Amino acid sequence: MDAKICGVKDSNTLNYIINHKHSPKFIGFIVNYVKSKRYIEFDKLKKLIDKEKKGINFVAVLVNPGDDILEKIKNLNFDYYQLYDVNPDKTKLIKKKYNKKIISALTINNKKDVERYKEYELISDIILFDSKGYEKSIRFDHKLLNCVPNKIIKMLAGNIQYDDKLDKYSKITHIIDISGSLETSGKKDISKINIFLENINKVKNEN
Repeated sequence: MDAKICGVKDSNTLNYIINHKHSPKFIGFIVNYVKSKRYIEFDKLKKLIDKEKKGINFVAVLVNPGDDILEKIKNLNFDYYQLYDVNPDKTKLIKKKYNKKIISALTINNKKDVERYKEYELISDIILFDSKGYEKSIRFDHKLLNCVPNKIIKMLAGNIQYDDKLDKYSKITHIIDISGSLETSGKKDISKINIFLENINKVKNEN
């Protein structure tokens, strides 16, 4: 099981994560969702991610992006676009035009929401199953993912805690996506990040 740490917005936190002995496979940056406290303005984002990634994938988190923001970020140091509220046809166009790998984010309340993965499975590289709360980290019933075949690369988000017993997720998902629970007083907390990455590493070793 791999990890994605999302909502990074300062260089100290980013450098710590990149250089951690059990660094995650993905780091996400909030590119255009201005309602989020983790949103980064373009000029700061451009400077922040202009660095050696040491094999980590940088992910642009985009909510219903327009052509203007897609054009603006097309030359930035991103490997994946994580797309919320983007239909399959537009997803296909974005993937082809910008030559990026795609994480299609589905927000989940019920089984019908989960089964929308079928619309994206031939387009997207990863399917993210998230809560309806976006950055608010609301919980949903993770057992709903039992109907999704293992051939689908699954990413799971939604009120997962940094100190959870993460092995309970290993049969549900391939990647844990976490953000809010790594924060103290609204800012990323390096001690919590360390505990989370150590816990992910334990699960990898056990499997």
